[in-house]
Amino acid sequence: MKYYIDNIKQRDSEMVVSGWAVSDSPDVPVEIEIVGKRGGSVPFTRADAGRFDVNREFFLGKSPLKLGFCITFSREPDETYEIVFHADGKTVRGRLEAGGTREGRAVRFVRLRQLFRPDTIRRGIAILRQYGWRAFFKKLSGKLKKNKEKYNDWRTQVQPSPAELERQRKAVFAAAPKFSIIVPLYRTPEKLLAEMIRSVRRQTYGNWELCLADGSGMDGFDGERFSEKVRRYQEEDGRILYTRLSENLGIAGNTNAALAMASGDYIVLLDHDDTLSEDALYECALRIDREAEEGRRAQVLYSDEDKLTARRGRAFYFDAHFKPDFNPDLLRSMNYISHLFVAERELVKAVGGFRPEFDGSQDYDFIFRCTEEAEVICHIPKVLYHWRVNEGSTAEDPEKKLYAFEAGARAIQAHCERVGIGAVEVEENEVLGAYRVRYPLKGSPLVSVIIPSKDHTDDLKVCVTSLLEKASYRNLEVIVVENNSTEEETFRCYEELEKRYERLRVIRWEGTGFNFSAINNHALSYAKGEYLLFLNNDTELINADCIEELLSFCQRDEVGIVGAQLFYDDDTIQHAGVVVGYKGIAGHTFIGFHKSEKTYFLRSMCAQDYSAVTAACMMTKRSVFEAVGGFDEGLAVAFNDIDYCLKVRGFGKLVVYDPFAQLYHYESKSRGTEDTPEKILRFDSEVETFRKRWEEILAAGDPYYNPNLTLLASDFSLRNFTKEPLYGGEPK
Repeated sequence: MKYYIDNIKQRDSEMVVSGWAVSDSPDVPVEIEIVGKRGGSVPFTRADAGRFDVNREFFLGKSPLKLGFCITFSREPDETYEIVFHADGKTVRGRLEAGGTREGRAVRFVRLRQLFRPDTIRRGIAILRQYGWRAFFKKLSGKLKKNKEKYNDWRTQVQPSPAELERQRKAVFAAAPKFSIIVPLYRTPEKLLAEMIRSVRRQTYGNWELCLADGSGMDGFDGERFSEKVRRYQEEDGRILYTRLSENLGIAGNTNAALAMASGDYIVLLDHDDTLSEDALYECALRIDREAEEGRRAQVLYSDEDKLTARRGRAFYFDAHFKPDFNPDLLRSMNYISHLFVAERELVKAVGGFRPEFDGSQDYDFIFRCTEEAEVICHIPKVLYHWRVNEGSTAEDPEKKLYAFEAGARAIQAHCERVGIGAVEVEENEVLGAYRVRYPLKGSPLVSVIIPSKDHTDDLKVCVTSLLEKASYRNLEVIVVENNSTEEETFRCYEELEKRYERLRVIRWEGTGFNFSAINNHALSYAKGEYLLFLNNDTELINADCIEELLSFCQRDEVGIVGAQLFYDDDTIQHAGVVVGYKGIAGHTFIGFHKSEKTYFLRSMCAQDYSAVTAACMMTKRSVFEAVGGFDEGLAVAFNDIDYCLKVRGFGKLVVYDPFAQLYHYESKSRGTEDTPEKILRFDSEVETFRKRWEEILAAGDPYYNPNLTLLASDFSLRNFTKEPLYGGEPK
């Protein structure tokens, strides 16, 4: 039997405890008892809650039970209580205290001792100097909570077994495409050359050719000796092709020389010092075959990757990059596709080869041109490529190749011109290797800002003031939707705001209770803007050009929704995009990370496409909102914004997260899970509605996430396949 206490709250004479508990059997419920130290059981009320994350973790989603609970009981002053779980003739108990259980504090103490390493201390001092004590303690708190898998240990769980590799060698494919692996050589160390060639020759799929174009030149390099070494490899394997160039043509020119040798159906890019996993080409052939069975022609394929170095003579793998499916806005923020990259030969002929004017980022430019023309782009969520770290590689030190960054910026600009976005400004993001793209603003269309409001006038004043006094975008109208306020001060505040700001008006929603969807839908008939900005009344703009930022993305034809980056008042992340599937349903990414922290592959810092964003700050086209029917009023409180985003995606539009539109969201961080029986029942009903409606995406997985990453936390850490296996079979 296992249990976990999510939250404990003390309210005057009442204690509320929420969490989950499971027995050994998926069909046996866990009974709960509250016992006071002074003796005897304490009466309580209990509401059960669906915990699909727990169901998946322990029972592969097959338990008919809800597994979660919320209990409320009256507490006596100075009394201490235990929670007791009974199931299958077993009993487990834990002491209840506000903020957690005694066991939880013991675990945090153990993690605290692990922090006292020199490298951790150095990073902590740097954050302290730059951001102060608050950021330091937030970073410390995050470290205490982390429980990440070690990648090299994790990797052993997912590596194909010898038996599986042997099965792959015997596999027969209907199409059996030929892969031409093109490699530009330039003074490649013989040891690294040998490892690269060995990784190709060990492929479990055998229909390939390795095209090597050597641009090493003669100056200071023994070209004859090197050529002889390569020819010996050719004698051992006739699939290896080699040409020695008369001069160094640059990386693009050398790659084009290798490309000219290719005769295969697909072109595979490989750097001269990197390696492929044994099953790399097999996985590509398998995906091509599966796409053909569905009547599609795979034109571009890419995989996940990691980095490779040597420690004491042994290969060491680290920094695995588990990528989303095709994500055009993320690709404009960084070359996230990178390796392994495979393109149909006919497509490569159509777009042309590698262009010398983009040397340093020639692959980035090439990937843009291929993905622009490809109709079917396939992501294989497996690590099939090992990017070697050495003194000359951008993997080791991007600043050594600043010219590569500048070439990448020009590749983005050229891409935007080709796809009709027009001229864009490309700037360096917070770190070298990532970009910020500023899209052109078309005119100054009216933006209708819709703010639901019930009392909390101090929050509302801050929100409205930041919009109408701080924001640099002036063509705004602000519609405050009054819904069931009870304080006289609220209505005096409305009068003051309407007198002060000509662009603000207050309307009433006459419904009862709270229905976020109905309130916002009601405002549509009053809104005059071409663009709608849904905004919580407890938000405040951080950057004055926030509206321009959102609008510049939303004006693009292919975009339906844009969301912002939201922070709590202590500068930790409240929202940086939404992943469908977190905790069984959906959740925000990178919650609690300080803005000074570099999140997983800079994802919180980069503009990108997500499945959803929060309506606490969400801009959308009015035409799109009307076309999909607005918010679903059957989802009164929970998941209405995520549901709307998924409808818009189904309508063929992108949902974009813009990290450069930043606001504070003063939402209470201590709310925790739903903590009254009434809220539990309402929440459970809306969860079930959402699950039934979006069953397919919940089963298949969020395409903008990755099946190798956990759904139990929002930090993009590794999935523990022992505790959290894949569901629904092989990832697509």
